[in-house]
Amino acid sequence: MIQRRDALKLGGALAASAVAAPALAQPAQNRVLRYTPHANPGNIDPFTNTAFVARDHAFLVFDQLYGMDEQFNIRPQMVEGHVTENDGLLWRFTLREGLRFHDGTLVRGRDCVASIRRWGRRDAFGQGLMARVADMREVSDRVFEIRLSRPFPKILEAFSKVTTSCLFVMPERLANVDPFQNITEAVGSGPFRFIPNEWNPGSRLAYARNPDYVPRQEQPSMTAGGKVAHFDRVEWIIQSDPSTASAALQAGELDWWEQPTADLFPAFLRGRNAQNIRVDIINNSGLIGIFRPNHAAAPFNNAEVRRAVLTAVNQIDFMTAVIGTTGIEGRPDLRREGIGFFAPESPSASNVGLDRLQKNLARAREQVRAAGAQGARLVLLNATDLASINAATLVGEQLFRQMGFNVELVSTDWGTVVARRASRNPLEQGGWSGFFTFWSGVDHWNPASHAAIRGHGEQAWPGWPAIPAMEAQREAWFDAPNDEAARAATTEMQRIAFDEVPYVPTGMYYQPTAYRRNLTGMLKGQPPLFWNLRRG
Repeated sequence: MIQRRDALKLGGALAASAVAAPALAQPAQNRVLRYTPHANPGNIDPFTNTAFVARDHAFLVFDQLYGMDEQFNIRPQMVEGHVTENDGLLWRFTLREGLRFHDGTLVRGRDCVASIRRWGRRDAFGQGLMARVADMREVSDRVFEIRLSRPFPKILEAFSKVTTSCLFVMPERLANVDPFQNITEAVGSGPFRFIPNEWNPGSRLAYARNPDYVPRQEQPSMTAGGKVAHFDRVEWIIQSDPSTASAALQAGELDWWEQPTADLFPAFLRGRNAQNIRVDIINNSGLIGIFRPNHAAAPFNNAEVRRAVLTAVNQIDFMTAVIGTTGIEGRPDLRREGIGFFAPESPSASNVGLDRLQKNLARAREQVRAAGAQGARLVLLNATDLASINAATLVGEQLFRQMGFNVELVSTDWGTVVARRASRNPLEQGGWSGFFTFWSGVDHWNPASHAAIRGHGEQAWPGWPAIPAMEAQREAWFDAPNDEAARAATTEMQRIAFDEVPYVPTGMYYQPTAYRRNLTGMLKGQPPLFWNLRRG
């Protein structure tokens, strides 16, 4: 039996008359967009670097086979469409005509195949796909196909996802680099070109509009549709000092500050600044906080100790420290509590196990004592250059001391935290006990994109929980024949998570962004996007 599906029907009917307008000439001073991201990307490889800021950089430079709109519908991006045959075991994709990389070479089927292979070695969703891939090959320059050993209905979700690591298509020569080594070039086919000789790590990155990019003739929505670049240049200015970024934004020397700190919202919301600066939420899926314990080292190799942290945590305390109590127009409170192991608006969410979040410090101390961990040494990693992580960590440090632990706080920058958390050494040899961080709500939308909930031991995200029952339910979700079966799998995953505690959810908040009011066309969603944006 042969089944065929036209990918152009995905995500609902597209308006055929929706045409992305070409970039119009603007005065020279309006052709440069100056932006401050929440962190320094450091490594520019979007497959090896899972930090949000590396993904955000990659969306300027690279393109995806499929995009995702604000409603999470999947829409063709680099492809004209696809067909499926043999009951979903064969997928054949056809690229749009004339796609070129920034080095002038054509985008070919072999580039897509090599990119999928490299991404599939690193990404959790990609690993699920590759476990079912029997063969991938280029049929012609514009056509490639994937043969599966068993069906994988979520293949387009994998290709279009905006959670790290995203599937970006890069030239074959870069995609053939060992997936555990960093590429040193950023050559894609996206709407902007990376300018390597202007890259000053830790200070500045620069991008130029790609004159050869041909947008889709559709209205843009998140990462789908026509990606029209109206600015000739985009400059990322790395600022570790919030007051400096705030002053630059107020003076008009900065156009967009991705994540202003909560204490500065009042300054932007009143007086003359309110006329010039808009404070808005573009990521409505929120940011979910977590504490990641190291399952490979004492005391958190003991599930009873991890469960004690669940008992003690008061999520609203963490979120108040991170975002404060001042809201913005349309959202008077930016904090949320009662957060489990999936984003609360996602189809994967449930209330199972939420009663384990007891806010009971006395009970938690008893659990620590009963587990023989009273006075145990904790090495807590802290990234002081990220205000949200620093605030959460300081609350956590105090909580752990009150629980009876001997806490050693290691304060450094985020890049150093990322490097150190990869170490499996014991504490006395540079190891660690735990760290706090945040994920977008989209990252916790389903088991495929949710790296922190995985339980595949040494192959897992740093912290390395080994929870076979979790992996079994994840596979059940992939194979679920309907929504009811998928929901049953994620509900069971949450039950297991509250028992085994791969991490501790610390709440959720909505992070406003701040930008000059003369910027128009800013797209909602995740990540921050630079197409469709213009001045005036």
